Amino acid sequence: MPSLLTLTATVALSGALVHASFDNNLAYRSPSNRHPTLGVSLSHVSKRHVQAGSSLFTPAEVNFTHGVASGDPYADSVILWTRLSPFPGTVASDIVPEGVVPIYDHEEGAPPSDKAACVEYRVATDEGLTQVVDQGRAYTTSDVDYTVKFEATNLQPFTTYYYQFHVCDSSKTSPVGRTKTIPARDQHVDRNINLAVYSCSNFPEGYFTAYRQPALKDSVDYILHLGDYIYEYKPSSSLPNRNPSPTDHETYTLSDYRARLGAYRTDPDLLLSHARFPWIPVWDDHEVADNSWRNGSTDSDGQVFRDRKKAAVRGYFEWMPIRQVAMDDSLRVWRGFALGTLMDVVMLDTRQYDRDVTVIGGIGGVVGGNSGQLEEEVGWANRTLMGFTQEKWFYDQLRESSARGAAWRVVGNQVVFSRLTLGVLGSEQPFNRDQWDGYLANRDRVYQALEEGRINNTVMLSGDSHAAWVSDLAWLGKRDYDETTGDGAFGVELAGTAVTSSGFVPSWTPKFVANALSKRLIDKNPELQWQELYYRGYFEMSVGYDAIVAKFWGISNIKKQNGEEVLLAEFLIRNGENRLARNPTVGGGKAKAGALKNGKIE
Repeated sequence: MPSLLTLTATVALSGALVHASFDNNLAYRSPSNRHPTLGVSLSHVSKRHVQAGSSLFTPAEVNFTHGVASGDPYADSVILWTRLSPFPGTVASDIVPEGVVPIYDHEEGAPPSDKAACVEYRVATDEGLTQVVDQGRAYTTSDVDYTVKFEATNLQPFTTYYYQFHVCDSSKTSPVGRTKTIPARDQHVDRNINLAVYSCSNFPEGYFTAYRQPALKDSVDYILHLGDYIYEYKPSSSLPNRNPSPTDHETYTLSDYRARLGAYRTDPDLLLSHARFPWIPVWDDHEVADNSWRNGSTDSDGQVFRDRKKAAVRGYFEWMPIRQVAMDDSLRVWRGFALGTLMDVVMLDTRQYDRDVTVIGGIGGVVGGNSGQLEEEVGWANRTLMGFTQEKWFYDQLRESSARGAAWRVVGNQVVFSRLTLGVLGSEQPFNRDQWDGYLANRDRVYQALEEGRINNTVMLSGDSHAAWVSDLAWLGKRDYDETTGDGAFGVELAGTAVTSSGFVPSWTPKFVANALSKRLIDKNPELQWQELYYRGYFEMSVGYDAIVAKFWGISNIKKQNGEEVLLAEFLIRNGENRLARNPTVGGGKAKAGALKNGKIE
């Protein structure tokens, strides 16, 4: 007798014979089928829908309500995502019509729906989907918020593919998506690989124009998202259609997180980015709660926080095109990608996995709250930002990448790595203990791993701060560093601003005031070479064997749709130099905003 967990035989649903399964839909394993409080019991689902003779939704009863997405590409496979849900009275669309609330989940505590939807996918080498290379079917139900995740397999390395979803045995289809596999691990890449890097997209605070620009330019191969994909706050916005509905309160329950994710996925620019590029995402704090750490957050702790975190994690895995990695525990999203011999991308989780206590209350952890506790603990040797299990894995990844001869190590993490001080009253004390500045021993261990392993060409990517920071990776106080030449650095940090989230200074701050504050930050931090506070946006990286070129883009006005973008600054990192290139100064000696060390603002 076949296992209920591997139902691939023909079963009778709604009076029709349909070849499909539940376990082909990876959303049922989100994030872990080994943890009953986080996953969905496929045996229970299959019993309810198959043994009880439950029916299928007809094509007229369901729609593809939130577009398509792909992510976590490997050389031979990629994750595909869509949502096929009950949505009466609408036509198939990749945008939820204004004022219409789709079904996100059954009411908390109510029994799940007895109906299932059958979805199939096709992957082809052409946009017309005539040269099909992979296909499959699966069911989705209210148990996973009607989301669908497939792993498309048997693909070729570094190849562009097109995909589409269908309601089984019908003409109802999703939009066509485009995706791309990564090069094989030992493959020499014959051209630069281009990345767009994002963080911190707060829906009520502005329009997601930054997501649209690389799609219009067709300028990148892959998207890296460093977290704060959503915000859990009670939404409030003066902008048209920017109040996430139906969650008009802060998110706590599984229904809340599902609805919030669904509301964000109505933004057309975000939908466009997901449809055009494969994403490699990781979370920060706001996917769960503000300044979350191992055992709590700014406004929740104890069992309330534990329940909240379980709901947030499950919702995130259902809605994001992300793989399960080795599920040795319940919250692992840290993982690596080998993009040929060109680079290894290492995605860390410096927020949710096993972080020691962070800033709770007060003003930036400096005044009030638990600032006194943090100042006592900040230098403790056993204090960790990522947990010791992840730390060991990270250092192993760096060593293995260097040993195999990959040209670059690109590390995605959430919070700014370099030391940052305002230099108030002559003090060099960092101003934000929520960043790596609050975990000094952990940062020292990273530098020690780079030094002892003689690891070159490390580029740290950071988000979270809602401002742009470009620095040499300098182990201040432990290794000599020359801020003029960059000698003594271990690599480079590229930290991007937010897509829309409020910045280091209030949104009404004049540009010249923001630039003046950037100038002070540049002057007080020797490793900091460019800093910018005024613009929201993103940055792109063009990665080749000889060099990396990073371009920082600002959006002229996030309060209106389709704002123009401005090239704010451009930086060069040469292979083997382990610092920002000086030619004769960083960034060519000029930028459009902020402050540039030994340069000018045009």
